[in-house]
Amino acid sequence: MIPRPEYLKQMQLLKETRLIKVITGVRRCGKSSLMQAYQTYLRDSGVDDERIIAINFEDMDFAELLDPGKLHTYVKDRLTSEQMHYVFLDEVQNVHEFPRVLDSLYIRANVDLYVTGSNAFLLSNELATLLSGRYIEVFMLPLSFKEYVSAAEKNTSLRRTYNEYIRYSSFPYALSLRETPAVLDQYLQGLYNTVLIKDIVTKNSISDVLMLESIIRFLFDSVGNLISTKKIADTLSAQGRTITPVTVEKYISALLDSFLFFRVPRFDVKGRDLLKTLEKYYCVDIGLRYLLLGSKAGDTGYILENVIYLELLHRYTSVFVGKTPTNEIDFVTRDSNGSYSYFQVAATVQEPKTLERELAPLLALHDNYPKYLITLDEELESDFEGIRVLNALDFLLS
Repeated sequence: MIPRPEYLKQMQLLKETRLIKVITGVRRCGKSSLMQAYQTYLRDSGVDDERIIAINFEDMDFAELLDPGKLHTYVKDRLTSEQMHYVFLDEVQNVHEFPRVLDSLYIRANVDLYVTGSNAFLLSNELATLLSGRYIEVFMLPLSFKEYVSAAEKNTSLRRTYNEYIRYSSFPYALSLRETPAVLDQYLQGLYNTVLIKDIVTKNSISDVLMLESIIRFLFDSVGNLISTKKIADTLSAQGRTITPVTVEKYISALLDSFLFFRVPRFDVKGRDLLKTLEKYYCVDIGLRYLLLGSKAGDTGYILENVIYLELLHRYTSVFVGKTPTNEIDFVTRDSNGSYSYFQVAATVQEPKTLERELAPLLALHDNYPKYLITLDEELESDFEGIRVLNALDFLLS
């Protein structure tokens, strides 16, 4: 089991709070492993096994508990004392009328409740409506580069490890398959098919799967580019696949709910407002992008930008694309205190004109928030008029 210390720390901080802890994220990102690691932490802290009630609803041993009444009775019968009991319900969206069960368990003073779900459908509909104000989301991603490095071979150069990270996927189990690329591709294909069918097509009653896959490939091919639903519709229609912007938006909404992609809105740096037109999309895993696009996937700059975006999701409350009157800033972040930071990302800035182009949007800002230029270059000037220049791999490991 690969350690996920940052997520485990979040769980420890939330222990016994009067909130339902909802762990969300794309399939196979490590939610179940996190719950197992947390259960180990509880046992090491002196919690008896009898006070840990764990159910995985993808396990056929618990098939009859998909009935809400039987599930409720099963858990209630195991609440054997007034001491705190820790209840873990894995893939709880498989249970019929699961919000009613959660609501009933939540009101019991001796229950600390943890649930997982594979997609945002869990929060955007039933749970959010019925349990508003009673839950907190712990959102998980696949392995960060730092987590990947901690689990990878130690005798490999950092740059080679990065190349493996973006080629062979950041999903935890994929790390064990990187020596057998053909098997790894089969694993990723199976994962992709599961997300496609279970989390997107079935949940959203999508009939035109081929059109959906065309949109998925378009988004994978366009990471880091400003696009609109109209542009996607026009591009596909020009290829003979007629589709309206409204249908494109419906399909993209389903992709976002599955956590296969993230939509990043533009942010007016001067006015501190979100803009309603154009946005960027980034994918949850570069290995999946390579699987679907093959050799076409090799755009070093946009891949690095995608990796940095996912890292910023780990670190900041909000991440936007910055817009100034004359330029674009790759990322503007906002932390829990409302403070901003600015990031430009480039594969290399060895050419003077490239360096000038990347620095220009940051130099045009006249506030006192931190400004960074992140690049894969190893020999760097450390500072340009207050703009810190960082090696991307050092940044990802910091």
